[in-house]
This record gives sequence, structure tokens and C-alpha cells, in this order.
Amino acid sequence: MVSFNIHGVPVSNGIAIGTSHLISNALLEVVRYDIKTKKIDFEVKRFKKALLTVKNELIRIKKRLLLDSNSQFAPFIDTHLMLLSDSNISDEPAQTIKDEKCNAEWAIKIQLDLIIDKFNQIEDPYIKERKHDVVQVAERVIKVLLGHKKQKINFKNESSVILVAQDISPADTLQFKNHKYGAFITEMGGANSHTAILARSLNIPSIVALKNAKKLIKNNDTLIVDGNQGIVIINPSSAILEEYQYKQNLWEIEQKKLIKIRNIKCKTLGNQTITLLANIEVPEDIKSVKENNGDGIGLFRTEFLFMNRSSLPDEEEQFNIYKSVTKSMGKLPVVIRTLDSGADKNIAADNNNKNNSALGLRAIRLCLSEPHLFTTQLKAILRASAFGNIRILIPMLSSLQELRQTKMLIERAKQSLKNSKIKFNNKILVGGMIEVPAVAINADMFANELDFLSIGTNDLVQYTLAIDRTDDSVSHLYNSLHSAVLRLIDNTIKAGMKYNKEVSICGEMAGDPKLTKLLLGMGLTNFSMHPTSMLTVKKQVLSSDPKKIKIKANKILRSIEPDNIESLIQDINK
Repeated sequence: MVSFNIHGVPVSNGIAIGTSHLISNALLEVVRYDIKTKKIDFEVKRFKKALLTVKNELIRIKKRLLLDSNSQFAPFIDTHLMLLSDSNISDEPAQTIKDEKCNAEWAIKIQLDLIIDKFNQIEDPYIKERKHDVVQVAERVIKVLLGHKKQKINFKNESSVILVAQDISPADTLQFKNHKYGAFITEMGGANSHTAILARSLNIPSIVALKNAKKLIKNNDTLIVDGNQGIVIINPSSAILEEYQYKQNLWEIEQKKLIKIRNIKCKTLGNQTITLLANIEVPEDIKSVKENNGDGIGLFRTEFLFMNRSSLPDEEEQFNIYKSVTKSMGKLPVVIRTLDSGADKNIAADNNNKNNSALGLRAIRLCLSEPHLFTTQLKAILRASAFGNIRILIPMLSSLQELRQTKMLIERAKQSLKNSKIKFNNKILVGGMIEVPAVAINADMFANELDFLSIGTNDLVQYTLAIDRTDDSVSHLYNSLHSAVLRLIDNTIKAGMKYNKEVSICGEMAGDPKLTKLLLGMGLTNFSMHPTSMLTVKKQVLSSDPKKIKIKANKILRSIEPDNIESLIQDINK
């Protein structure tokens, strides 16, 4: 057998070695055939019956999730139920059956192609990712029409099984939570997809966007899945297999070693305390934060409370969630970022379905244009602040005018609560995300008016280098070590020092252990990352000599050439 590699987007770290199991894709089995006029009504009824079958199946899955205390995943199922009842899926195919006199499966596929074409014209990555939900719903209906039995995967040694699929729906992924598969890889999906979000919760090596994987991989092929690098090796040679078995053992040993430093105070060799905070999406992520002994929540991405649902969360629902999170963390800080989305389907509908690109009406711009939506969230956060150490973080600020408008709305929300005699922390800290280059350049002006700064490196890199990080054709140009990016980060850290304001990084750079010493040398003392990255970063902190890394960090900041910067990064990590 010939050995070869394919590359995708890594979404969950680790190395898995096992045999492939291909999950069927009903869409590939659809063929068109004509329906006689007298049987059109029967075909429409067959289509409607399939819709009802899928609806009942999803409702059963949701009920089971709620019984198993996995309520945080119920919104994913709600999304599919909502799509199932949308006229584009529930009515249009029936009309196509009548107009084209074709079979139900083909009618659904025609409608699906039209919907996907519309999604592909949308620039915003979050909205664009929702096309995968439509595909998954359509495939469920087609499977019923084709007479597919529900796939039941039973293996003696699940840890050696690597699932290969075109895409894995949230409903399917949730069912995998009760299993211990070695890894899963998909042809579709992206870093922002539901599949990626759920993959991280399963904590197994996972890679998405592996184009043509199902054409290249056969059932029972030997696979190596490198979730760290986003590489899949098909039918590796004995030498490569041996090499990766060694790497896998090293990875597992390293993970066990990291547990030993869990309770050690996070200090440099110079005895400087470094704060390691966590980025979370749902309240259930707190378990992982505590397991890794995090110093608090540096970023609560509240947009996940707004996504994947037919109605927006009201003040009471948000208040209860924020309250439960802060009570779980005790006296530790909980930084709640206000809605950072222009991509929520319900919100986008209020804006005449305009495409909300990365440079469009999103984040604080959206919130300021929808004051009722924003005030509802602010009041919920303020109410929860009475129960713990909550801070407010404003995303995508680009001007002082926006900041002052935001502060005015916060004061109005406070006054409303005072009028209703509802308790809250009147001295709650308000910080801003530094992710727009204009703000990073003028960081001292914002540091003067904010209580703390949080650098969102993911968007800062994207905006600084004019690169759409969701576009595969330019993704190779995305470089967090670009000299301009490093100087913007350095300028922001210095502005915080000047005004004695806390500065943190909450983007992917914070959780990258190769960059820990560089950031420490630049003066960063607060890192916020995915909980699973905490111990790896802590290991780097514990071995850092402040004096040495500061000198080396300054050399890197003075450099322009990428090769020289890369060489100096290797040197600082020796």
C-alpha cells in the first residue's frame, strides 16, 4: 500500500493511531427518477413523513441530553429542529416534487444546492459555517427516505477507531460523547463550526476541512491523526508508524507530567507571579478550568448563548447563566465579553439579512445599533455582579466615541437597576478588546479611559495584515509573528504599564507555548486561553528567566525579517 498525507484544520490536539471507519453520506447516494402524475401526492406524503420522523428523532435526542445533564448541547439540536421547520426545507422540496415530477430525495438535493449557493456568497465566517447545519438536516431526511438504518458503531477497542466523515452533525457528535473513539476527521467544517466546537469538548484528536478524505481513505486503512499539526497519514510505512508511536507515547507522558505542576504556583524563575485565565464558551467549561487550576475566567464568549436558537435569551436567562458561572468561580475574576457577533441568525434578520463581514456591523457596533439587545445583556451582567468578581469586556472597539457611548449605556443600565432597587456592583470594572490596529496604535488613549485591556490577537493579526483567516487561499499569509503585529502588542502592553492598567492576551497566541517566553519578555503577566492549554503554558512560565528573555524579546521586536524572527523565537525557547 502507498503511504501519503492529507492536511486539514486541527481543532483538537493529540495523536491517534488506529483504523478508519467511514461514516456514510446519504447525499452521495441520491439519484433522480421521474414520478408519475398520479403518484405525486404519495411522493409528497413520503417526504412529509420523513420530516416528521427526523423531527421526532431530534426531540428524543434532546430529551436524552437533558436527562444526562448535557443541557448545554440542546441548542445545537434546537437549531436543527428550527431548520427542519423552515419553509426552505419543509415546503420548497414538496413544491419541487410537484413542479419537476421528481423523487423526494432529488427535490431536497436541488433545494439544498440553492441554499448552499446563497451561503457561499456570505462573507461572515459564523454565518457561512451555518450552511453545514443545513446540509446535516437535509442528509438526515434523505437517510430516512433512502431507508437507512440509524448507524450504530460498536467496536471492541473504540480507542483504536478513527471516524471518517464528510461532516458530523451536532446530534451525531453528541452521541459520541458516551464513547471513547481515538479520533475523528471530516471533509467539511472550519475552526468556527459546530463540529469543531464539539470536538474540543470530546477532548480527542480531531481535524476538519480534509478535502476529499472519504475518496482517499478506505475502510480499515491504518491512519495516523496528528491533531497538533492537522496532518493525517494514510497507511504509513513501518518506520513512520514507529516514529509516531514514539511521538504518541511522548505526548501521553508529557500530559501526565503536566498534571504534577497543576498545584504549583505560576511564577517565573525571578519569582514573578503570572496569571493564567481561561477562555470559555459555556458554563460547563468551568469543570476544565478547575481541573487545570485556572486563576479565573479571562474571556466568557457570550455569543454562544445567542447562537443556534430561534429566539434570543432574555435578561433572566442570561442573568442565571452569568450568576452560575461567577458563583462557581468564587472570588476569582470572571470577564464577560458582551455579544461579539454580527453573525447570529436572529440578529442578522433584524438588519434586513445584510452580510455582516468581519469589517461590518458586528460586536460593539451591532450592540450600539441595537440598544435594547445590548441593555438587556448589560443588566443581566450587572445583576450577576452582585454574586462575584465579574468584569465587563467590550469587543472590537475602534474609537473613543464608541467607548463613551458604551459607557453611557452601562450607566443607564445601572440607573435602571437602581430605580428597581436591584443589587449590583456599582464599581464593576469595564475593559476593552484591543483587536483593531487603530486602537492598538492609540492604546494609551484607551488605557486612560478603560479599567483593563485585553488583546484579541486572532482579529488583530487579521486586520493588521488584511487577511481573511477563513479563506484557505490566503491562510498561509496569516502570521502572528509579523513584526507589525508584535509592535502593536508591545505598544498595548506599554500603554497598560504607563497607566497602571492590567493587560492580557485572550487570542490563540496566549495558549501557544512557543510564544509564552516572548510575551513574558514583552512584559505580559496575564494570559487567557483554552483551559487545556494552561498547564503547557505554565510549564514555560516556570522555566523562564525574566532578565534573559527580556533581552531576547527586545531583539525580536527590533527585527523585521520573518526568518530572523523565527530563529530568535527558537533561541528564546532554548
